[in-house]
Amino acid sequence: MPPLPGSAPNGTGKLSRRLRGAVAALLSCALTALLLLVSSAGPARADRTGMRAADPSLIRVGGTYVSVQSTGGGIAVRRASSPAALASAPARQVWTDTRGYGEVWAPEIVRDGGRYYIYFSAGRGAAHRMYVSGSATADSGYTAETKLALPGDKWAIDGTLFTFEGQRWFVWSGWAGDTNVEQNLYIARMSSPTTPTGARYVISQPRESWERVVGNPFINEGPEPVKDPNGQLHIAYSANGSWSDQYCLADLRLRAGGDPTYVWDWYKSNGCLFGSHRATMMAGWDPTLYVDGPGHHSFVLLDGDIATSPPAGPRFPLMFHAVAKGTPYAWENRYWYTGTFCWWGGTTYRRANVPGPASDTGWSLKFFE
Repeated sequence: MPPLPGSAPNGTGKLSRRLRGAVAALLSCALTALLLLVSSAGPARADRTGMRAADPSLIRVGGTYVSVQSTGGGIAVRRASSPAALASAPARQVWTDTRGYGEVWAPEIVRDGGRYYIYFSAGRGAAHRMYVSGSATADSGYTAETKLALPGDKWAIDGTLFTFEGQRWFVWSGWAGDTNVEQNLYIARMSSPTTPTGARYVISQPRESWERVVGNPFINEGPEPVKDPNGQLHIAYSANGSWSDQYCLADLRLRAGGDPTYVWDWYKSNGCLFGSHRATMMAGWDPTLYVDGPGHHSFVLLDGDIATSPPAGPRFPLMFHAVAKGTPYAWENRYWYTGTFCWWGGTTYRRANVPGPASDTGWSLKFFE
């Protein structure tokens, strides 16, 4: 469990309630995992949707689920009553590449101030940059794209908007310079959903051995923000090459009271939290049973707002892409899968030879196929 405040005489009851709540949350998540393992039918089989696609992004709007995907030189939106039903829902094209950008990658949908925004990367080779299109409704009426003036104007993909402690932020995967050496995670402030402001700050680089199994380049990408039950910010991201079954999900946790722009206030999980190779998994986390290379996921949040991040307790909806075990690992064999996740307390992330404390204990994430 995360560190708890000291127990002054008039705070003993509050401390006890917090302790019981954290223990109950851990037991709830642990019981779910145990039931999966001891079920007579064996662990629940990964739930592959009918969508042969990558980089899922979906949000809940009331009782409806809305997803976006790149398709046919543009971006399509689907609506359904459940994440699993999205595959059979009609796809509505909401943006088309009329300017000849080329590749259109990883659209992300969020809601901000009563409007919906889709952020996506477009371009060829080193020309990839982030763009945004907005609408008053989730599945139609999107405006012509606007290029995000991200600081540095470097290669950028997989970007998304979120608000944390009253400040809008944009997080993305990009290059430090103009050549494809490695993909880092960057963050910048936003003064509006379409306007970056100030500098960009690196918050993660693929420098750990378990995220350098596959390279050329080494990558951190697919950042997805979420808040834990203590209100601390997490950025779950994908590591290792998306062209490899070593692809996996890992976690960055911002220390309590930390500065999102200061790289050493972020603590990284000591291995993959969702992956298909035991050798790269964090101690205490098991590899997948039915899929290879799970990655680039989407926490299914109300309006895509991290303020609605789930509390401690049972499992919550997740979407991710992966390739079924026994199938050649290739981009064209990726499908969207419906999964779940829960918070896992008392988890220590450790590091060495860098500024700041060598460890940080708090909530982490457990992912389920």
